[in-house]
Amino acid sequence: MTDIREHPPPATASAAPAARAMAATRPGRVVGLDGIRGLAALFVVLNHIFDRAWPGYPANPAPFWAAWMTYGRGAVVMFIALSGFSLGLGPARSGWRFKSIATYAHRRAWRILPPYWAALGFSLVMTWYVLAQPGWPLPNGKSVVVYGLLVQDAFSQGHHGGFWSAGSPNRAFWSIAIEAQLYVLLPLLLLLVRRVSARAMVGLVAAIVVTIGLLGPHVPLMNSALVKFIPDLAVLFAVGLLAAGIVTAGEHTRSRPWAGYALAATVPVIALMVVKGSTWSSLNLFWLDLAWAPAVGCFLAAIATSRPRPVVRFLDSRLPRSLGSCSYSLYLTHMPIVIAVSYGLVLGRVATGTPTFFVLAAILLPVTVCFARLFAAVFELPFQRHRGWIVLRQAMSARLWQLRRTGPAVVAGRWRGARRVLNGGWSRVGRAPARPPGSASASRASGPRNQAGGRCRPARPRPVAGRARLASRPGPPVQPGPGDSATRSGSC
Repeated sequence: MTDIREHPPPATASAAPAARAMAATRPGRVVGLDGIRGLAALFVVLNHIFDRAWPGYPANPAPFWAAWMTYGRGAVVMFIALSGFSLGLGPARSGWRFKSIATYAHRRAWRILPPYWAALGFSLVMTWYVLAQPGWPLPNGKSVVVYGLLVQDAFSQGHHGGFWSAGSPNRAFWSIAIEAQLYVLLPLLLLLVRRVSARAMVGLVAAIVVTIGLLGPHVPLMNSALVKFIPDLAVLFAVGLLAAGIVTAGEHTRSRPWAGYALAATVPVIALMVVKGSTWSSLNLFWLDLAWAPAVGCFLAAIATSRPRPVVRFLDSRLPRSLGSCSYSLYLTHMPIVIAVSYGLVLGRVATGTPTFFVLAAILLPVTVCFARLFAAVFELPFQRHRGWIVLRQAMSARLWQLRRTGPAVVAGRWRGARRVLNGGWSRVGRAPARPPGSASASRASGPRNQAGGRCRPARPRPVAGRARLASRPGPPVQPGPGDSATRSGSC
């Protein structure tokens, strides 16, 4: 990714375009992308809570204030476009080519497969031993093979009959298979960009997908492709790849009002959804996804140029960025938890509709986010920080060695503190705290005085054998406190 943060103003006005172009091409993190991922993952959770509170899809019986949560597909659209944008940043700086396709394939597999397989195991355990989605077939051994190989869009229940039909352990996994297939398509898209142009690449992908959409209802094979592989998402991926070119574009292109373009492209889509209603929108997701493509592409270009600044600052604030750090884990693991809490604890005990929604949201939002953070800490973040088994094993060994070293050190530190108290008393660890009037130490204040008018200090008792052994051990030197005597026999 690339760093598009604000940079110090140049010394001269003539150097401004060159400085900004150089800053735009430096490798680093595009500010705001993590926040977009986090908010999109949270919206998916809200959408699945919405479906349990107001059942009846594709109809939308929810009140107006909650009706917008029915379009959970919008979060997947953003995820796919953001994936194309993020993966295109590196090639855009290198002439639209990978330094090594093998390295690219290894990094993609290393990034998505370990948390995905761990989430698959978690989903199977939740489905088999806790609670399964009512009305859906239970996953079996075939499900493990089909979902483990990321081919569930071709062989999942309801899409393909026969031997390879498989129940779903997690209904949110369908988009992971689509994204993995787009990763395979990416080198071909980059080849088109190099041979022709990025715009031509998007136009070709859009033409193929629109043709499938138009002929699908009349050609069984194309209709099967529409249902299984969701080809409209390939256009979103290509648009995200096109938007990644903004990091190497000239100043004239970068200074365009991309946020305004995004807003102008968003208004007609929202108006269409409001006019046509939720049922029409849910039955025409193919065309709605394509309609969102221009708005999403312009929005990503605006974020890459750090505009609008209030939006970028919000996306880079602590909460969205924290959600973004575990957004993949949140997407992978939330569905079994939503099903278990909804059908096992809430539904049937709380009135359907708004009360159910607020009860589920109050329980599931913190539970799913906290679980995702723990899950990411074990199965996602280590694989982001260490790019290979050897490096990961070395890091784990170093961590275990550190724990073995710090554990005894903490115990030894506490033992040394106790030893100082035993050997030196209050005079070695600091001045004694003030005692309330009437206490035993306060009553000694009226005792005998020495020749200088000060209070006599009583002789300390000789240490017992155990304390003498403690004193004989080496330890850090302790300086005498104020008023301490050089002898142990008292100061009178």
